[in-house]
Amino acid sequence: MGTEETRLVVLRGNSASGKSSVAATLRERFGRGLAVVGHDNLRRIVPRERDRPGAANIGLIGLTARYALDAGFHVVVEGILYADRYGDMLTELSADHRGPTHGYYLDVPFGETLTRHATKPIADDVNETQLRDWYRVRDLLPCGTETVIGVDSTLIETVDRIMLDTGLAHLPPVDR
Repeated sequence: MGTEETRLVVLRGNSASGKSSVAATLRERFGRGLAVVGHDNLRRIVPRERDRPGAANIGLIGLTARYALDAGFHVVVEGILYADRYGDMLTELSADHRGPTHGYYLDVPFGETLTRHATKPIADDVNETQLRDWYRVRDLLPCGTETVIGVDSTLIETVDRIMLDTGLAHLPPVDR
């Protein structure tokens, strides 16, 4: 699926680790032709379901990414995307993609997660106990292909790194 030229980027990490900000900044930096497939939107908004093993959103995320790659978009799949629930789908997606695939795990300690969460619009709806229940230490995919980016990397440093690693920095935006 996709082409040898399309790029697939998978951004994973705990809540408030910066995944959505990185994805939005990547799209802003790259321009048209980069699709963001967001876990929050395709789980909480479209089917409005809980994050559970075997849930419908897992396939929906995979199908959406595949469709966008086949349409010629570069794709960023971003979300918490727990390894035990989403790992098989992400592994298949990566294996089926004809172009380069890059995985990143944003590793943020729980204390920083709490600090960042307090600045989010959902801060009043999600408490510390819920965050603690969701939090997983280094929930890396078993394939060992993810690059871990620590809390010391700024948003701009992280985006710069991903743009260079993936080759997006040297590709023109797609006029759509």
